[in-house]
Amino acid sequence: MQRRDVMRMAGGAVLAGAMARGASAQAPVRWDISLPWGPTEFHTINAQNFAAEVKKATNDAVQMTVHPGGALGVRANETVRSVGDGVVPMAESAGFQNVGDLPLLGIESLPFLIANYDELQVMHSLVRASWERELERRGVALVYMVPWPTQNFYFKKPINTAADLRGVRMRTYDRVTAEMCTRLGMVPQQLNNPDVVPALASGRVDAVMTSGTTAVAQRYWEFLKHAYTTNHLWATNLMLVNLESWRRLPAATRTTIQDLAKRMEPEFWNVSKAEHATRMAELQRNGMTVEEPAPALVQAMRAATATMADDFARANPAAGPIIQEFRRRVGRA
Repeated sequence: MQRRDVMRMAGGAVLAGAMARGASAQAPVRWDISLPWGPTEFHTINAQNFAAEVKKATNDAVQMTVHPGGALGVRANETVRSVGDGVVPMAESAGFQNVGDLPLLGIESLPFLIANYDELQVMHSLVRASWERELERRGVALVYMVPWPTQNFYFKKPINTAADLRGVRMRTYDRVTAEMCTRLGMVPQQLNNPDVVPALASGRVDAVMTSGTTAVAQRYWEFLKHAYTTNHLWATNLMLVNLESWRRLPAATRTTIQDLAKRMEPEFWNVSKAEHATRMAELQRNGMTVEEPAPALVQAMRAATATMADDFARANPAAGPIIQEFRRRVGRA
């Protein structure tokens, strides 16, 4: 074989290798997103819209597939751990559902600490950086976060006084809400979102705390007849991504996705704000009685839970200065 033929073959091999590497570099990144919520809930729709925008903004370089209803087998209270360990590259759950791994996530579910969306934004401005640092220590990056609408209590029978709460088996989210229910004389039953309807059907629980969004999605009117707009806590969903997977993306791609999340997050908040009135009206159309709790009942609830924020701060020292500054900024120092 002549030398020029050898060189030609070698050059061809180099070119083929370069083309293969180029094809490999251009292969899209595909991430599955685990969600515990049903396919029609607004958080799921938000995630689908975000995935579509990411695909478009990155020219198909990053493709996200949303799997609602816990289809990937990731339980809501295992989300931080599962994403950090790489069980799934992305997942969403409510912060309170992962206080076992990151206790500070429970700060916004302290009873009656935060009154409305504006105050929730104040709290997030104070605590978000701490959440992000703690998540990174667990191998997780925060993409965006969006709150649920106003939280409510749902019962089989009318509740007029604090005495009517005694012995009621109430679905709770975490240790904070379990403590709240215990102080009110109820029996806490901690359940993830997909487990609530089976628990209602079996009689394990008599009552549920959640937003109108979930109440409609899970057709609570089939089990419960009375809804009270207690607004007793706030809950925010965190969209999380595995930190190693995130850092493997080119810097420009990460910037594109971050900019997109920053732009879309306020839009997702607006969706949340519109949900409460819409879903409570839907509950009424399906036969549920929707009303504000009696003032005496609210007063009793506030009195029974008044020390919980200070107790939380003692158990989680990082929360103390945040709660103090929050109270100062909203005029309740």
